[in-house]
This record gives sequence, structure tokens and C-alpha cells, in this order.
Amino acid sequence: MTAEAGVEATLGFAVAGGRTGLLRQHVPYPFHVTRPFHLDAGRPDLATLYLQSASGGVYRGERLGLSVAMGEGAAAFVTTQSATVVHDCRGRPAALDVRLSLARGSLLAYAPDPLVLFPGAALRTTLHVALGPGAVAVCQEGFACHDPGGRGAPFDHIQAETVVHGPDGALRMTDRGLIAGATLGAAASPLGPHQAAGSVLLLGMALEDGKALQARIDRLGCLSGLSALPNNAGTGIRLLAPDGGRLSLALALAFNECFRAASGIDPAPRRK
Repeated sequence: MTAEAGVEATLGFAVAGGRTGLLRQHVPYPFHVTRPFHLDAGRPDLATLYLQSASGGVYRGERLGLSVAMGEGAAAFVTTQSATVVHDCRGRPAALDVRLSLARGSLLAYAPDPLVLFPGAALRTTLHVALGPGAVAVCQEGFACHDPGGRGAPFDHIQAETVVHGPDGALRMTDRGLIAGATLGAAASPLGPHQAAGSVLLLGMALEDGKALQARIDRLGCLSGLSALPNNAGTGIRLLAPDGGRLSLALALAFNECFRAASGIDPAPRRK
């Protein structure tokens, strides 16, 4: 299958023998996955899976998809091996489409490392989440810009869409945005003086108190905003950071707080 036609990886988690396992997978190039690990002593049922790339990033014109299905009562933590580089697309934007489907009572923590946008990078991302009754998802996303040549050349643009449906199939929230790289650093930059941005969504439940979390994030030199999502969809946390390194630290603080609320435990370290 060509990149223009699109390539999609599919993962299916289900409970077997008292813990969650990866019972279905279709992982074509450039995707690759590790075997599931069970790293959390407080939640031995929870499986951790690393999603890897064999190609070294996202390239012009690529259409990449990921579909994750959680069976009833299953619990999984899906993350990436490292940050994903989006290369110069030279006028042909790439696309990354993610679909998460959670059956009754399941838990999914989806935590890809931030995207790194090289000069000329142009990307459209979509995240569609369908929650079953009592299901909870924690999702993070983010990006930072980087010019390996040190000339400060901007990425082209990044366009993002997030759509969440509730247990009844009704639309709970939609969020869309587009940022042009040329606007960063300008007087009217949508990120102000910052060069990196991200978000964490806690879906299916709400974070009760985020003031202490916001204070910890602010001490990193980042800005954060926490708010209730529409239609009782959950809690959203927006983040702005001076660079990708501090964005990663801020995302980790926000994600871990939401994961703790969703799972009842502090997440074990995920080594990378």
C-alpha cells in the first residue's frame, strides 16, 4: 500500500487470564510494536505497549492511521518510543489519524511523545475517541518546532482536530485548530513568545482540583490552563512552553495527574 493511499495500524486489547493482553494486531510498515509489558504493581492488569516507527518520522504526502480498540474492562497504556519528527513536506502535507474505541469499563492511556516539526513540515492530525459506559481515556498531544540548520526556518503548518463521542453515541465535544509556523515569534503569534504547545484530555471523568498541578507546571516556565470540557466530557488541560524539553516535562506532570485520577495509581516509569 502506498503512503498516498494510506497505511493504518490496528491494535485490539482484551482481558485474558486476569490481565489485559494484545489479542489483535495489524502493524504494517512503518509501524512496529513491542510486546506488551505489565509495569504497574498497583495495576497488574494494565498492559503497556510501545508504538515505534521504522521509517525515522513522517514524510511528505504520507497518510498514517492508528486504530486502538479496548475490550470490556481492559486497561492499557500506549506510548511511543520517542518524539516523532515531521520532515519537510514540500507542499504535500502529511496526515496522522488516530481512532480510539473504548468498550464498557475500559481504561486507555494514550501518550505519544510530542511531534517535532522541522522546517517545511505540514501536518493534519485527527483524534477521534468513542467512550463506552464507564470507560475513561487519558490522551495527550503536543508539538515543538526545530530547525536542525540553526537558521530559525519555520514549519509550514499544523492542523489538529479532536472529536469525542459518549456512550450513547452522541457528540460530546469537537476541538479544531490551525497554526502556521510563520506566525510563531511574530507580534501576533498565537503562542505568544512560546515555541511549543500541547494538551492533555481526561475523558469520561473530571479532574477535581487542578490548582496545585497548574502551580507545578508554571514553575517549569510554562503556561497552563485547565477547564471542564463541554457536555460533561471530562477535563482539558492546555499547555504552552518555551521549548520541546519543557513541554515534555509539563505534559508528564499533567498526564500523570490525570492518569492517577483515572487508574487510582501513580504510573510506573516508562523507560525510553
